[in-house]
Amino acid sequence: MSGWFLTERISVDTAVISEYGHPEETHCYLLIGSERCLLIDTGLGIGDISVETAQLTDKPITAAATHIHWDHIGGHKYFPDFYAHVEELDWLNGNFPLPVAAVRKMLADGELPDDFMLEKYMIFQGKPSKLLNDGDKIELGGRTVTVLHTPGHSPGHICFWEADRGWLFTGDLVYKGILYANYPSTDPEAYLRSLRKIAQLPVKRIFPAHHSLDIRPGIISEMANELEKLKADGKLCHGSGRFDFAEWSILL
Repeated sequence: MSGWFLTERISVDTAVISEYGHPEETHCYLLIGSERCLLIDTGLGIGDISVETAQLTDKPITAAATHIHWDHIGGHKYFPDFYAHVEELDWLNGNFPLPVAAVRKMLADGELPDDFMLEKYMIFQGKPSKLLNDGDKIELGGRTVTVLHTPGHSPGHICFWEADRGWLFTGDLVYKGILYANYPSTDPEAYLRSLRKIAQLPVKRIFPAHHSLDIRPGIISEMANELEKLKADGKLCHGSGRFDFAEWSILL
């Protein structure tokens, strides 16, 4: 499955591993500390992401998903040491809110490699080595990452904040494209509260989980302001439809 991933260095100790062969265009981030590494999200599970990380480091790797959706935990099977937010533990125990047939159908939207056997794809299940909560610190050796609980897209969605660098890894809370707050497990008003929460941070760079990596820190406040307007109009709720803005949309 050579060539499925595109790996790029963000800095000498950070890399982004992307899956541009699928419409999700999922990004995973490897943060390398002096003692160990953190892999934020593990992607679709179409390729073996551990082959990519092995070329970047020989240090032990802990995987941590921004949230337990199929397109973020596909490669968790390669990392037995993984963390998850306590609010989504049930989704790792066989109660994922989508059937595997629906996920396989979404996977099939991409140009899959010839050696990928779609019919054998299964949604990852497992027991985290640690449950995360808001404010937890992950020490990597010379790098400290703070867990920020940012529900809305999912109940246990988290962002990862590296304060020393002003780097924010936003998962599915902030990216260019269609934001999804229309599923039964989403909460539009919590989405707004989460945006307001991270808008208070002195963010210098945003690293989203999907699509363009060229994204301005100012987009966070802009998103929050637009959702405030929708709330004032009584439209920040399920069933309101899709609202389009300059660089992003939201489906409610």
